[in-house]
Amino acid sequence: MIEENRFFIGGQWVAAQTGTCAAVVDPATEEVFGRAMLGGASDADAAVAAAVSAFPAWSISPVADRKALLQRMRAAFAEAAPAIEALLIREIGLTRMVAGGQTAMCLAHFDTALELLDTYAFAEDRGGGVTIVREPVGVVVAITSWNAPVSQMLCKAVPAIAAGCTVVVKPSELAPLCGMALARALEPAGIPPGVFNLLNGEGGSCGRRLVEHPDVAMVSFTGSVGGGGRVAALAASTIKRVHQELGGKSANILLPDADFSQAVPSSVIGCMMNAGQVCAAPTRLLVPQDRWDEVAALARDAAARIVVGAPDGEGVTYGPLSNRAQFDRVRDLLRRARAQGTPELVSGGECLTQFPLGFYMNPTIFGPVDPDALIAQEEVFGPVLCIHTYRDEDDAVAIANATPFGLAAYVQSGDPAAARRVAGRLRAGYVTVNFPRWTPAAPFGGYGRSGNGRQYGVWGFEEFLEIKSIVQN
Repeated sequence: MIEENRFFIGGQWVAAQTGTCAAVVDPATEEVFGRAMLGGASDADAAVAAAVSAFPAWSISPVADRKALLQRMRAAFAEAAPAIEALLIREIGLTRMVAGGQTAMCLAHFDTALELLDTYAFAEDRGGGVTIVREPVGVVVAITSWNAPVSQMLCKAVPAIAAGCTVVVKPSELAPLCGMALARALEPAGIPPGVFNLLNGEGGSCGRRLVEHPDVAMVSFTGSVGGGGRVAALAASTIKRVHQELGGKSANILLPDADFSQAVPSSVIGCMMNAGQVCAAPTRLLVPQDRWDEVAALARDAAARIVVGAPDGEGVTYGPLSNRAQFDRVRDLLRRARAQGTPELVSGGECLTQFPLGFYMNPTIFGPVDPDALIAQEEVFGPVLCIHTYRDEDDAVAIANATPFGLAAYVQSGDPAAARRVAGRLRAGYVTVNFPRWTPAAPFGGYGRSGNGRQYGVWGFEEFLEIKSIVQN
């Protein structure tokens, strides 16, 4: 049994002042394997106070000192990565491949920040007596999601620290152990007290206090659209900066010249990865009307080859959904979709009978789906794919843009010019063609209800900087 009842605040492990103890359940077995304290408002105040105390010195620290710290933090994380991957598998239900991919992304966050600090101009002479200075925004609160907990914590904390900010991280209360594991992993790096603080807590108490706190300059939030709206409303009274990475309902357009024998199976697997619990998952597949029968057959075959099982098993495509709440939510959405008469290509949508315990679901593919249907408009965050048919390119673009989300979009084509033309018409912040490898150099973030601001690369780094103009005669 893993017991976590302390928080990392001001460079020390301190006992929770208030709050409750939460049981941590293995989603593959429903076994309680850990307990974690969830702090309250007084714990939030203590973490912010530590960050406020550290900010004056850290905000003017030499770039060389920031680089040295990040190098030590990266080395400490790399050493702890195998243990963190094991915990991601057990606490979140990630497969070995996905857990390893997430820790690799974490290392890339460090590498990106270190590379930026080598060349970034914090002050720039614009001529005419005008100097533009970029300064750290202040104390940053990072509130993160449960589906990629460690990567989300570091993709916020690392560039913020590199920019000269001090940080308070609050992981999702549905992934409390991963947060503590990260703090323990980074502790040997010798982080100056108060520069990096981490505490667990529920959103309604601890999270609320962090967002409302008058000494917090910025909140970076990853989570649901509803959660993002509440964060923005709570932050409004103190006019603090709010950065949000929220939900998605990403369209994936197969143009007629795409290689359907490759693109359809890849699209099905891309949607189902991590049991569909990826904000940028390609959950809406758009195909030409006259290719429907071909697509349906390819999609059925791809779904039949998916292996659902224990997340640490060999050859498993995806494991369980990460928690009971999400499992129940997806089942409810599927029942409502069926009540609407949504057609279905493959069986699924309920728990798998071969697993008497655990939050396992069959891959489910609906199609052809009316673009206005519930299942086509609402983010499911589960192993569910909707297939739409389109008449022509204009129709495909209209369907792709016909949701309130705009996080990611995908285009599959053998014609680079056609793919680029369609990509340019899509109302999404992150558009890829033919499923390229992820790169930390590309900014990630959305339009509309998918949020505001960007993560990764120089754009994610600059989220944590203020711009000052100094004008002299």
